[in-house]
Amino acid sequence: MAVVSAPSGAPLTKQRTLNNIVYNASDQSVYDAAHAIFGLSEYTLLDVYFRRTDELTNEA
Repeated sequence: MAVVSAPSGAPLTKQRTLNNIVYNASDQSVYDAAHAIFGLSEYTLLDVYFRRTDELTNEA
């Protein structure tokens, strides 16, 4: 999440999603990558969330 300013000057938060992250990447690697990528922005990075999605199959 990043903080941006509304026309009135009030802070707003925006959420950005990064796709195609290597599934077995370490939490620290993802955190470091997010900070490096969003560090190029003029906005302040507030939080980094790393969500994994698995596909479950019936092996019976």
